[in-house]
Amino acid sequence: MKRASILIIAILLIDQISKVYIKTHFVLSEEIKVLGLDWIRIHFLENNGMAWGKEFGGKSGKLFLTLFRLVAIVGIGYWLWSAIQSKAHKILITAIALIFAGALGNIIDSVFYGIFFSDSYRQVATFLPPEGGYAPLFYGKVVDMLYFPMIDTMLPDWVPTISFNMPQWLPLVGGKHIGIFENRHFTFFDPVFNVADTAISTGVGLLIVFNKKAFPKKPN
Repeated sequence: MKRASILIIAILLIDQISKVYIKTHFVLSEEIKVLGLDWIRIHFLENNGMAWGKEFGGKSGKLFLTLFRLVAIVGIGYWLWSAIQSKAHKILITAIALIFAGALGNIIDSVFYGIFFSDSYRQVATFLPPEGGYAPLFYGKVVDMLYFPMIDTMLPDWVPTISFNMPQWLPLVGGKHIGIFENRHFTFFDPVFNVADTAISTGVGLLIVFNKKAFPKKPN
């Protein structure tokens, strides 16, 4: 329990300190190269909804997602407590602790950042502005900043382009135009993410790679 608690606290501190620093020192979409390297960048974005910056159902969808995350974090917390009580393998406890810390880190953004900070559009945000924050409780945006475009290039003319329209009946993407390589620009590892996302991905990765150790078969 002690090790899991230390891990969770450490991740939350690193995650929130990095987010607060970016929020109070960068303008939205501002970017810097780390050590002058093209493939290691700090790029300030805010995730307004689901993963990859997708949105779901406007304001009501945003509220639903935040409340769903709150319910999910309770379930993950119970899973962690149960694993510790049953003296599960250290890999399982570590993985759950990473997922719990990452989920909680992003929940803090979604619940509180809207009332704690002013807007970052064309200005550096202020912490606890006198006029109030940019959004009500539960409507905050998740701060992302880690960007590693390891390949960022223009494709040669012989690479084919793919273009089609999604069927109208599909949810979220119905009727939208999908174009692949239409502008000849290609970036490998395009997502912008944060420390909390890294913790979640690492936890899930541990469960996948060390599945047999995390979930050993019980003897008959």
